[in-house]
Amino acid sequence: MSGSMASKLFDYSAGNKCCLEVVSSGKKKGSFFSLDGMQYWARRLEQEIDGVMRIFGGVQQLRGIYNENRNLFEVKENVPRKLVEKVAGDIESLLAKKVRALKRLANAAEKFQKAHHWQDNIREEDIEYYDSKADTEYDDPDGEEVEREKSNSLKLEFTDDANFKTKVNYSYAAVQIPTDIYKGSTVILNELNWTQALEDVFIENRKEDPSLLWQVFGSATGVTRYYPATPWRAPNKIDLYDVRRRPWYIQGASSPKDMVIIVDVSGSVSGLTLKLMKTSVYEMLDTLSDDDYVNVASFNEKAKPVSCFKHLVQANIRNKKVFKEDVQGMVAKGTTDYKAGFEYAFDQLQNSNITRANCNKMIMMFTDGGEDRVQDVFEKYNWPNKTVRVFTFSVGQHNYDVTPLQWMACANKGYYFEIPSIGAIRINTQEYLDVLGRPMVLAGNRAKQVQWTNVYQDALGLGLVVTGTLPVFNLTEDSSDRKNQLILGVMGIDVALNDIKRLTPRYNLGANGYVFAIDLNGYVLLHPNLQPQIINFREPVTLDFLDAELEDENKEEIRRSMIDGNDGQRFIKTLIKSLDEQYIDEVFRTYTWAPIKSTNYSLGLVLPPYSTYYIQANLSDQILQVKYFEYLLPNSFESEGHVFIAPREYCKDLDLSDNNTEFLENFIALMEKVTPDSKQCDNFLLHNLILDTGITQQLVERVWKDQDLNTYSLLAVFAATDGGITRVFPNKAADDWEEEPEPFNASFYRRSLDNKGYIFKPPYRDAGYRELDLENNTIGILVSTAVELSIGGKTLKPAVVGVKLDLEAWAEKFKVLASNRTDRDQLGSRRCDPLTSCEMDCEANNKDLICVLIDDGGFLVLSNQEDHWYQVGKFFSEVDANLMSALYNNSFYARKESYDFQSVCAPEAQSNTGAAPRGVFVPTVADLLSLAWWTSAAAWSLFQQFLYGLTYSSWFQTEEVAGDSMEARETSCIMKQTQYYFSTVNATYNAIIDCGNCSRLFHAQRLANTNLLFVVADKPLCSQCESVKLLQAEVRGILWCPSCVPPGHGGRAVGGQAGSVGQGREVRSCEVWQGWKEPACGHSVRGWPWGAPRAPTALSLVVSLTCKAPPRDPNQCELVDRPRYRKGPHICFDYNATEDTSDCGRGASFAPSLGVLLSLQLLLLYSSASRHPLPPAACL
Repeated sequence: MSGSMASKLFDYSAGNKCCLEVVSSGKKKGSFFSLDGMQYWARRLEQEIDGVMRIFGGVQQLRGIYNENRNLFEVKENVPRKLVEKVAGDIESLLAKKVRALKRLANAAEKFQKAHHWQDNIREEDIEYYDSKADTEYDDPDGEEVEREKSNSLKLEFTDDANFKTKVNYSYAAVQIPTDIYKGSTVILNELNWTQALEDVFIENRKEDPSLLWQVFGSATGVTRYYPATPWRAPNKIDLYDVRRRPWYIQGASSPKDMVIIVDVSGSVSGLTLKLMKTSVYEMLDTLSDDDYVNVASFNEKAKPVSCFKHLVQANIRNKKVFKEDVQGMVAKGTTDYKAGFEYAFDQLQNSNITRANCNKMIMMFTDGGEDRVQDVFEKYNWPNKTVRVFTFSVGQHNYDVTPLQWMACANKGYYFEIPSIGAIRINTQEYLDVLGRPMVLAGNRAKQVQWTNVYQDALGLGLVVTGTLPVFNLTEDSSDRKNQLILGVMGIDVALNDIKRLTPRYNLGANGYVFAIDLNGYVLLHPNLQPQIINFREPVTLDFLDAELEDENKEEIRRSMIDGNDGQRFIKTLIKSLDEQYIDEVFRTYTWAPIKSTNYSLGLVLPPYSTYYIQANLSDQILQVKYFEYLLPNSFESEGHVFIAPREYCKDLDLSDNNTEFLENFIALMEKVTPDSKQCDNFLLHNLILDTGITQQLVERVWKDQDLNTYSLLAVFAATDGGITRVFPNKAADDWEEEPEPFNASFYRRSLDNKGYIFKPPYRDAGYRELDLENNTIGILVSTAVELSIGGKTLKPAVVGVKLDLEAWAEKFKVLASNRTDRDQLGSRRCDPLTSCEMDCEANNKDLICVLIDDGGFLVLSNQEDHWYQVGKFFSEVDANLMSALYNNSFYARKESYDFQSVCAPEAQSNTGAAPRGVFVPTVADLLSLAWWTSAAAWSLFQQFLYGLTYSSWFQTEEVAGDSMEARETSCIMKQTQYYFSTVNATYNAIIDCGNCSRLFHAQRLANTNLLFVVADKPLCSQCESVKLLQAEVRGILWCPSCVPPGHGGRAVGGQAGSVGQGREVRSCEVWQGWKEPACGHSVRGWPWGAPRAPTALSLVVSLTCKAPPRDPNQCELVDRPRYRKGPHICFDYNATEDTSDCGRGASFAPSLGVLLSLQLLLLYSSASRHPLPPAACL
């Protein structure tokens, strides 16, 4: 043990210490520690820390080394406005090249289709194309390979391509046809025939711009033709990808929409029909994008919204999730009154006091049928202008007269659809887009507006992309010279987000500078915090700028200005989260922004004051290059300390690796072949790296080698630089080095730049961390500080230096420093207690006093209690909830709460509680023997139920929860984050924690030039003074059972949000006031983790829970009443006087196959008898 008794202490002069007599409740009169005494201890701690850092940190020495090597680098300036202007121009040029290719494709497609001659007798063997799914292997639910269907697809060879991250063939395009579309139909074959000519245009585009990625034509028929050819990336189960439901297609196919969905929930709608309606609404919502607005209501005798939304809301992911959850709660009862439903819908659309799209107003009604035409409602609200389209959907198998439903749609410029079974849902909930496309087609070139999408995940493996879209119109005319009004599809060209990032500066901006970009919705296109952890192919990645950062008024105004297309600059004080999301820092930043012309985007640059200038190395002396480079070789580490190099793209041929040792080997091997001035290398990065290698080596020679680290109980000393070097001394300390090798990604590095003084960073421990064998596991505490240079009046911070403290030794040293001991004192003779006249301290009275150092995030750094040592790094409320609550309540700490919308949560554990699938009709033996049944719609419905049931897992799940054969998947979820930080109160404070006979006295004082709070407090004498534990860790949902608040707590649950604990939800962790028991809230709560006794008294719960339904933002229902500023597309195409509305409805027309149905029926019978339901399809 490297204990403090053997380690050296600096010499201190004793200050005046005036004793303080304190009478605490429940204690006899006696001498407690004095306030002057504690301030004396604080000064000793401050001096010890400062002394160690001055000797071993080497800040002054490193500053001198930089000045001595002034001839080896230049100090360059970042001029924000010039940087923004240049980057915006580069991005504009990149996207403009894609737009030219996009327009060439769209024009060619319209030309090819117009010249195409329709063939009624076309056969599949007449068409030559590469079917991208012909080479795709699918597995059935039992893991066995499914026999492929026969295909006439071309046989192609593919080669690996780094740009596409997959195998491609540049000589051909590929075709993808959704599984539920018969590729041998006349419509599909004619589509394949005329789109074949697009391949030559694809190839010509690539010759002109080799950087082009996927070029795609998505047809209104569902056919996708994309270039270059590559096999389809399909899920393990059934593939139901349909281009018409992709975000980019939806955005390009129509103008924004104001949609009200009304659902008939009268008593006649029950069982299968109600489930069909719920699924139909679910799918309808998926046809909406962030430019659209929507509300959903159910009606019988009266109409009411299905959710908490009382008006149209933006159809973003969070709002749509709320709708999808709440639609599942619809119950059928009462009688049908169409008038109630339609009046509600028209009232919603006429509400002008809310933000909405103000384009393409429509009502979508789902019903099982009825006789009322509600003509009086249409006369009152919609005629004669017919500004609202009405789409009607007849759902389920029934014998009602559908004429009234057809009339409603035809009389209001809409369309009538039939959904007899689940198989008809997807196709019939998306074909309304063809109707909305009519005004666009009739508008001609005015409607051909290139739009750029939100960020989303590419289905073919490119990662995050944005897509430029352009609608393609049918230019043919009929015999009467009337224009065709059908949209042919949407043309799209992808741009990988990484390609845009490469145009932005990075390392000259410093660790805390960055570039970001947002769209007209305020969603980020670029931002360092845009890091989605789970991707849903069906949804765009939407992160608002105000959710990517900590929201404040300044940022709201900056966001608004950017959306309005203005440029500007603002210097602000704001809060930021640390990279590890454990801390909050108050910082100064300069925001500069400007629009990216010819796009929907605006670009921003964020710079801290110390990043106005940066170092650019100029190592023209090749001998010096070689000398410094040798300090990167591992054979120098034993004498010069271990070097970690940041894994940056120094050269094009450098192989990256997550293992830094391997990456260094790759780097050294490459440097033996090329020079730092090679054209294939980034000379700025390489020269700065080599310069910092030499400068940190000089620090080793001048400071570290001459010092005995053990003298002051140090495990290591280190230096990290902007150039990408992290040098750790001695070499053996690198074995326990856990920080990121990229300084820009290391929390200690970034926080040291933003904060003055010495920044302590204990190893993070979550609440579940338990004691380790400290003798075999040495724990270190990082202490770091930035090196600030001033060169010619230019201030910059090119490096951070620090030490790593031995926790156990410094815990002993801490007790000595926080004591009244002198060199003559013996520990045993100085024992004090409240009954004696001597003054207590943290060493002699460690059984009576708790003395701790807590950092600015509320994490324990050091303690005089040995049983606290394994808890170093934990949030202090986990160590002493009562004392941490007192510090918070007395304003030593402020709290910042925010939401992380990019988190991943494990699915809730599910159990077998049912046998048969729900909602699936299984025919009787009599049905099976009846030929009439096999030719009925019910038989065909079963085929569609089976096919789509694999996608909609709820269709085949048991009524309670799924069986354990269901595949467990992580899901995206919302996590609430809470961080604590020092408030701006006085540096010292003392108070009594009033708890009756168990009161505690405490004193707290900030340590100067550090991020530490020194706290001394009575040890609690009894357990009745405990309080609710403050939460710091991320939680998946914070709910409060409002009827269960203990008396005297004012109805406030600490850290809670209004809500309730629902049936069947699992409580993962709860914190209770001692003596309060399980709540009587009328809801079941299971899984009490702490084994508390039960009694019929009240309790306020703070719970982290996992729900069956995806969790929602607790404030989502309130946020829609305060929508964030946004702008939709500038042009709306929802009306054209020449539109032909005569085509306004048809029914379903699927032709069943007897052989297929017989096989499927046997499978359905088997699945109904099995204890396990069918597994769902993979998430698209």
